[in-house]
Amino acid sequence: MGKPQPPLNALRAFEAAGRHLSFTKAAAELNVTPAAISHQVKSLEELLGVPLFRRLTRALRLTEAGQVALPTLGQGFDKLAQAVDQIRSHCESGVLTISVSPSFGGMWLLPRLERFRSMHPDIEIRINGTDRLVDLTRDDVDVAVRYGPGGYEGVRVDRLFGQRNTPVCSPALLEGEHPLRKPEDLRHHTLLHIDWIEAEASWRMWLLAAGLRDIDPARGPRFSMESMAVQSAVDGHGVALVGELLVADHIAAGRLVRPFDQSLSTPLTFAFYLLSAKDRADIPKIAAFRDWLMEEVRAVNGE
Repeated sequence: MGKPQPPLNALRAFEAAGRHLSFTKAAAELNVTPAAISHQVKSLEELLGVPLFRRLTRALRLTEAGQVALPTLGQGFDKLAQAVDQIRSHCESGVLTISVSPSFGGMWLLPRLERFRSMHPDIEIRINGTDRLVDLTRDDVDVAVRYGPGGYEGVRVDRLFGQRNTPVCSPALLEGEHPLRKPEDLRHHTLLHIDWIEAEASWRMWLLAAGLRDIDPARGPRFSMESMAVQSAVDGHGVALVGELLVADHIAAGRLVRPFDQSLSTPLTFAFYLLSAKDRADIPKIAAFRDWLMEEVRAVNGE
């Protein structure tokens, strides 16, 4: 282990006093009393075991050790100030870093993001597409959108919307040799599976709710990301069970259709959430994104 370092306040007191060659002027700069500066310097000298000043009747002079240490210490405080300025500049800059799952980002957020950019052209957007956990107090991320059961601690949490999972497919599957008209027709079509976080939203549960027990709920390919299953459905390769709001744009454009009315709601706590660090949640760029996103959610929900 390295030697214990002197307190930062004591080093700051010495640096200011050495630069001014005056305890009084150093005290004025650091907004403390001259006695406090003198005490900090004396404590530092005792800790280091070497005098840093020669205290004359009407003057203060640096010892040889003090003269050697002062320039390097001053440079260190300058670099520390630069680092703090960089942190502040990042927090206050116009770059907004958004951590979002690839599926939610690609299917829901990105098609709408141009509206936010047109409203806030001074805010640069950086998208970090990932499902991994992020630390909003340490990582280089301003906000995160995550799907889960809630209960996030130590951050500001804004609920966006829950999932109502419904079968969707290409309009082409409504025609052909085995047109998809009623749930029983699924026995002739491929089921596209997503590795759901919650088992309650699986094809097995949907088929049970629809009263269909003679269709194997496990057959068909599985996808780790919802967007891949959706693309497979758009291409006419099968029927996907997905969140209705996530594919609202595909349905509106006619790329996907809902062949049945039956849907399956996930547990109430499972939803998409917007997360931000509590101490930065009201920074203008974060507040602007949150306000815009909540308005988009209200529009999708028809509110």
